[in-house]
Amino acid sequence: MADRDRRLTLGCAAALPLAALLAACDGAGLPGSGSAFRAIDITGADYARELSLTDPDGRRRSLDEFRGKVVVVFFGFTQCPDVCPTTMLELAQVRKALGPDGERVQGIFVTVDPERDTPQVLKEYVANFGADFVALRGTPEETAAAARHFKVYYNKVAGKTPTSYTVDHTAGSYVFDAQGRVRLFTRYGTGAEALEHDLRRLLAEPNPA
Repeated sequence: MADRDRRLTLGCAAALPLAALLAACDGAGLPGSGSAFRAIDITGADYARELSLTDPDGRRRSLDEFRGKVVVVFFGFTQCPDVCPTTMLELAQVRKALGPDGERVQGIFVTVDPERDTPQVLKEYVANFGADFVALRGTPEETAAAARHFKVYYNKVAGKTPTSYTVDHTAGSYVFDAQGRVRLFTRYGTGAEALEHDLRRLLAEPNPA
């Protein structure tokens, strides 16, 4: 296994509690397993419940303001060569495939590299995937706290120069239902078809009053 793939696998493992990993090994979230979803169902988890960081315009944003929408939260960084743009592009494609319902899906990109991901860089990056995608950024301390709460792993890996480092990080997304409850963890590589399937199911659930 290549170093990059090995690190991504470790990152994914660090993001999930043992129960979720065992469920994945048993086939939970896979077709034919009895689960309604293709992703890992983490409904009722006691983590990934809150998120409060600043957008590129300096406005403090939280998950509460997106009630009524299905929300997909992904932690990454703008200089990520493959995992991050692939994840964001798949979400953009799924929103388009959902037609009018796609407007009820909110994508949120949280940077784990606030040192290089300035507000302007973040704004330009998420605009590539959709005008209403939200980018969030915190101080190093806020970023670490948010990552801990979401059980997201990230680690700076030195490059040839002080500014050419990369960041190993959890390669997966968290999905919240329209009532603001965390429901799913989608692993990188699952694909757009599986994500569309799961988002359709969540969108079909009754909206909060």
